[in-house]
Amino acid sequence: MSNFPQLLRAAPAPFRRLSCGRGAKGSLGFSVSGNFLRLRSSAALSSSPRHRNRPRTRGYTSYSRREPVRIGCASGFWGDTATAVPQLIYSGKLDFLVFDYLSEITMSLLTAAKTKMPNLGYAPDFVQVALAPFINDIHRKGIRVVSNAGGVNPLACAEAIQEVTKKAGLELKVAVVTGDDLMPHRSSLSDVKMPDGSGRQQLPKTLHSMNAYLGAVPIRHCLDLGADIVVTGRCVDSAVALGPLMHAFGWERNDYDLLAAGSLAGHLIECGAQSTGGIFTDWHKVPDWDNMGFPVVECSSDGSFVLSKPPKTGGLVSFGTVAEQLVYEIGDPRRYLLPDVICDFSQVVIQEVPVSGKLKDVRFSDNTHEVCFWLFGQRHSHQCPSGSPFVALFLKAESSRYQLSPLIIKFTFLVFFQDSREAVIWLAVHHKQKKALEHFSREVAPAGTGMGTTNPVISSLNSLNLHFCFFVLCPDLPSGPHSYRLEELAYARSGDKGDSANIGVVARHPLYFPYLKKHLTSSVVEEYFSHLIKPGVKNAVTRYTLPGIHGLNFVLQSSLGGGGVASLRSDPQGKAYGQMLLDLKLRGLPDLKSLVD
Repeated sequence: MSNFPQLLRAAPAPFRRLSCGRGAKGSLGFSVSGNFLRLRSSAALSSSPRHRNRPRTRGYTSYSRREPVRIGCASGFWGDTATAVPQLIYSGKLDFLVFDYLSEITMSLLTAAKTKMPNLGYAPDFVQVALAPFINDIHRKGIRVVSNAGGVNPLACAEAIQEVTKKAGLELKVAVVTGDDLMPHRSSLSDVKMPDGSGRQQLPKTLHSMNAYLGAVPIRHCLDLGADIVVTGRCVDSAVALGPLMHAFGWERNDYDLLAAGSLAGHLIECGAQSTGGIFTDWHKVPDWDNMGFPVVECSSDGSFVLSKPPKTGGLVSFGTVAEQLVYEIGDPRRYLLPDVICDFSQVVIQEVPVSGKLKDVRFSDNTHEVCFWLFGQRHSHQCPSGSPFVALFLKAESSRYQLSPLIIKFTFLVFFQDSREAVIWLAVHHKQKKALEHFSREVAPAGTGMGTTNPVISSLNSLNLHFCFFVLCPDLPSGPHSYRLEELAYARSGDKGDSANIGVVARHPLYFPYLKKHLTSSVVEEYFSHLIKPGVKNAVTRYTLPGIHGLNFVLQSSLGGGGVASLRSDPQGKAYGQMLLDLKLRGLPDLKSLVD
């Protein structure tokens, strides 16, 4: 591919052993004011020598700049709204514009597309909808672009981008990160066991794709070589933000706390508008949904950053929106596994006043992940799942707008609250112009998918020592005659990990947290979701704590009917599980409202 100014082929992760180190403990704190979230870190974050004292690799351009770097995320998944790009490039004052397109479902769809047409296998929307209309302004403003839109065919994606730049009369450097495709190594991996709970001992014969997670280092190298646009295949979502930070500030691979801080920034924006109110327990408090603001992080070389959204946009940046995104699909918060670093987010503190917490035990990861897909049948469905109380609230809001019969709404309330935990909404539109319907088809995807699906099914080629969290319940915690729906006491956000779901629960007030720990146990959650958990699975729910944000994270094993495209359920990714759990009634509590009055 001599046409590419830079073709970087990263070594497939399962064949790369990375040395482990141990970073020093540092402190992190947040301050929220209006539409801004500030993160503060201690001055001495890493025990390793500072990057500015290290020699540079010859032939690379690295900056060690002092001024902050602004990164905006315009996509949390394939099909996200096209309005984010002009909003961010014209109002975000960006240095980097990043896109996250890939989920396990997306990878399977792209694999199927490439099987039919070898020149496909990437996200064409990125090229034709996100880049093509704005490529001249992106170039004029000096904004550099990083995206994993390459899917299973990043080279074809880069070729399509070059056609766009050529048509626009621009000479931009397009870099490609490859090496995540493990299908050429299939024979050498034939004896690898499948730790997916399926009982398989070998890779299936109908295997269609197999990809390793890559990290931020190859992205950083592409930018060091002067790339204007970087296209990757399978990489961890937060890497599209961490790579630019490593490039801009000269962070090295063993600046563990800096990498963790950058990964946290990337994690908070990787799902697009999820962190700015696009998906939020208190959705009815979020203003101007028709002009939803997308997230921007302004990062400094010491790892501190500000999370905001462009001015004069809708949405909301608050403790609740950011805390929900923090717990989204993280598994064990003390061991958030990334190709570049292992993070402990359990002590991160988010408040609307300056606070401090700790980001500890951050290490360079020698664990690598891969995701595989194989064909075992056919399915077809198109639904928009939601928890029943929220459907009822939606209908209540719409009844006010369209003056529906109160009798119909009353009947609907009874159906939703008594007979169902989930519902499916069918949407149909008509218009005289085809272009308007094409716009609808693109914009309906964010509503139907519940924003991003950021953590695909993970299968490790290394042995992992699992750690469990234990804590002692306070024996003197009082009881009482009061009952509360969980939504009155907490926020919640749910997502998927293969056939497992995670539900993050964050107390609305710190004083509620001890009662949540006492009453919202793993056994309570397992019983509540027993109708969705695979029969015969014991101890299916594991609970983790995040004391810094007064949160709990529940991982529900074998709860999605196979998960993703393998599931026949209306909610195969567990997007409505959080809303379901919020409807749980906790009994035997004292008057908790009086504690915070």
